[in-house]
Amino acid sequence: MAGQEQHYIMPRAVFDKPVKLAIVISPYYKDIADNMLAGAKTEIEAAGGSYEVVEVPGALEIPTAIAIADRSSNFDGFVALGCVIRGETTHYDTVCNDSSRAIQLLGLQGLCIGNGILTVENRKQAEVRADPADQNKGGGAAAAALHLIALTRKWGAQTKGVGFKAPSEAIQLAGTENGPRTA
Repeated sequence: MAGQEQHYIMPRAVFDKPVKLAIVISPYYKDIADNMLAGAKTEIEAAGGSYEVVEVPGALEIPTAIAIADRSSNFDGFVALGCVIRGETTHYDTVCNDSSRAIQLLGLQGLCIGNGILTVENRKQAEVRADPADQNKGGGAAAAALHLIALTRKWGAQTKGVGFKAPSEAIQLAGTENGPRTA
């Protein structure tokens, strides 16, 4: 059973400059969303970050809102929070697959997104996963976004040049070590 397994949790990401995240949340199941939001806020604040909360109607709108925010604002990363509980139709599969795929595509384009959209069979599973005192998936999604931001800052600070030379190193043409060649 999932509740009995022990999972490794990475140490909290550390930043030398402030981070700002957008928490994009669907409050379709309000009590579950509120718990996930509490976990995400706590994790972001513990890392010294700030956030803005954006509500959208459902899980399918979360990736679109993230894309709009990325084009229109200055967020370092995003936390996607919502819950999809299986019903009697195939709509569940569409919502789960399409929202996840869209978030993954945005991530592959370079956005730092922690995906906290729960996809569960029943309400009890959602309650356990959303509870900050239990599985805290909202906090986990925020931590994932923060780790991706830290990774982006780490690698974004590095410079790349041609071959093995850094861009700051001048590339000299043969015979020009002591000035230009004369004929």
